[in-house]
Amino acid sequence: MRAHAFLICAAAATIAAPTGYSQNTLPLSLKRAVEIALAPDGNTRVALAQESIEQARRRVEQAKAAFLPTIESSVSDRRQVTNLRAFGFSFEIPIPGFSVPSIVGPFTVFDARASAQQSLLNFADMKRYQASKVSLSAVRSESDITRNSVSDEVARDYLGCLRADAVRDTARANVELSETLLQLAQRQRTAGTGTGIEVTRAEVQLANDRQRLIRAENDRVRAILQLLKAMSLRLDSAVDFTDKLDFRAVDTAAAEALVEQARKTRPELTTQQRREEAARLNYGAVRSERLPSIGASGDFGTIGPAIVGSHGTYAMGVSLRIPMFDGGRREARRGETFSQLRQEQLRTRDLDQQIELQVRLALESLRSAAAEVEAARTGQTLAESELAQARRRYEAGVANSVEVTDAQTRLQRARDNQVIALYNHNVARLDLATATGTIAEYVNQ
Repeated sequence: MRAHAFLICAAAATIAAPTGYSQNTLPLSLKRAVEIALAPDGNTRVALAQESIEQARRRVEQAKAAFLPTIESSVSDRRQVTNLRAFGFSFEIPIPGFSVPSIVGPFTVFDARASAQQSLLNFADMKRYQASKVSLSAVRSESDITRNSVSDEVARDYLGCLRADAVRDTARANVELSETLLQLAQRQRTAGTGTGIEVTRAEVQLANDRQRLIRAENDRVRAILQLLKAMSLRLDSAVDFTDKLDFRAVDTAAAEALVEQARKTRPELTTQQRREEAARLNYGAVRSERLPSIGASGDFGTIGPAIVGSHGTYAMGVSLRIPMFDGGRREARRGETFSQLRQEQLRTRDLDQQIELQVRLALESLRSAAAEVEAARTGQTLAESELAQARRRYEAGVANSVEVTDAQTRLQRARDNQVIALYNHNVARLDLATATGTIAEYVNQ
């Protein structure tokens, strides 16, 4: 239902879209793709993260209940017979012909009562309540982790689609080039300056390029299906990508500044720090169980043989509870929670190192990708120049088609290298944005 509703809205939006788009095709940018995935009824992982927040909020309410009074009420009207001997009562009266019966009743008892209990001072409950609030903050940070993870997944799938688009366009350009060179070989044979083997060689090259185009089309369909699944859209949706693989220079000099930025913005580290704080509070709660606690209770009601004629009764009191010995269970729980605290501290330290590693690796990949793009551009320019010279030589009759075919093959390889280099550069930029916790800024660029 949600996919249908979205597609209806998308179709309405495309009416005002540029003329180049079909009315049934959704123009899709990277920003729009991520927005769809992060919508409340978008990616399943985002919806599950919201449910986790709701569960954590309810756990906070449960912990808060320890500071509120517990009130119960009851009404009973019973008729009973009691055997006094069962309770240890035995009446022996030394009067002949007179005895006290051990069976009492039947008689009626009506009892309407309300009772209340209130914790006045309990340090362990205070710590548990604080721990539950910190845990709620951690779960909210986990939701940010999920959103970033979904954004990263959709962005990678989107880049995969852009790569598939570029590969398909390159394959089409190669087919067009092969068709042009085949026509050239046919004209050369007609003019008497070419041979049949040269025409056959051009036909073989064209057949190979058409096969690559078919494979590129299939790879593009597979990439789109993967993206639609990540966005939780219908898999038969038609999309048209408004972005292209491009090169954007990124300053990679300030590595230390980026590492510090990652430590401040990565929700993973924030979440882990809050988990560590919650573990510390839970440890403190167990330690506080050995401290005295104060509570109050009250019982108010009316009791009698019937509603009419019953009499009010009550009981009120304040209690001081001092733990003495529980068989070592409290000490065992203290050791367990301390071990859990140590675990969280180790995880925090390891995650901090992992984040620094991710940032530095992303920077190195970005530097390498930038150099790769520059080399690929140079290679493609040289390959285009080589092919142009080979064609002129072939048309002038001073070279055969082998030279043209070799130059064509190198140009095709250079085009492929250009696509791969641009894709690697964009993936490296995405890796750096994910590593530094700035993927939202990357998506909105």
